Amino acid sequence: MTETTGTRAGDAGAERETGAPAVATPTTAPAAAAARRGAGSPLAVGLPLLGAVIALAVWWLVTSVLELVHPASLPPPQAVWKSLTASADVLLPALGTTTMLTLVGFLLSTVAGVLIGMALAASRHVERMFSPLLVAVNAVPKIALGPLLVVSVGWGEKPILTMVFLLCFFPIVLSTATGLTTTPADLAELARSLNASWWQSFRKVRFPAALPQVFVGLKVAMPLAAIGAVIGEFYSDMPGLGYQILQYNGVGDTATAWAAIVLIAVMSIALYSALSLVERLALPWVRATTSAR
Repeated sequence: MTETTGTRAGDAGAERETGAPAVATPTTAPAAAAARRGAGSPLAVGLPLLGAVIALAVWWLVTSVLELVHPASLPPPQAVWKSLTASADVLLPALGTTTMLTLVGFLLSTVAGVLIGMALAASRHVERMFSPLLVAVNAVPKIALGPLLVVSVGWGEKPILTMVFLLCFFPIVLSTATGLTTTPADLAELARSLNASWWQSFRKVRFPAALPQVFVGLKVAMPLAAIGAVIGEFYSDMPGLGYQILQYNGVGDTATAWAAIVLIAVMSIALYSALSLVERLALPWVRATTSAR
């Protein structure tokens, strides 16, 4: 009883000191410990590796044992690995180029998407004015814009970053606006009862409560960023993996083209996993306060 009273008094003192509501982030010890065990358990690494082994086994059976697909369309995994090692001096620098363009485009999309989502959440009139336009832009087939982007913004990085931006920004906008407009009623009432200003309420209640939704949009957008970078490289002179796919496929070297595709998949998995780690570190209370599978 004394410990509970002291905790409440500490929260009240923090509220008086900052002039804003102190949002409690309940972290029960069993839930937090279970979350840490789940993150560091062998299954967290073993199951993804098992899934990769199963996928490779199916690929090998389909192409090498059952021969259901012609090698010119889908080479067996051993041929792709041989081509990857033989062309590593070309593919690995291309991987670095594509990764850099993907990250830069994703960061630009994140900044713009969060700001646009905040604007939509702040005003119903703004949302009604611009939501149809955002939906229309998102509905346009992005691959059809590739040649037009080269004409509009020129060669180099600009058309690639523009393609990444066009593919990424909509889920980030939508998740940000949704998170900011679905603040839990008890937290919103707490902010009102303490006479918090709009900025204090936004900084201490609304935005922290929206962060899980924001990260959902970011995790949806991350693979789309890789897709956008590759599509942009199809119409650019940047020597990324998309450019190499076209070059090797054009000379009939489908094994090396598939090696580039495998590198794109590995890059996407690595970037998605890094983003999930950032979410886990930035929002430790989410796994501790929600039911875990």
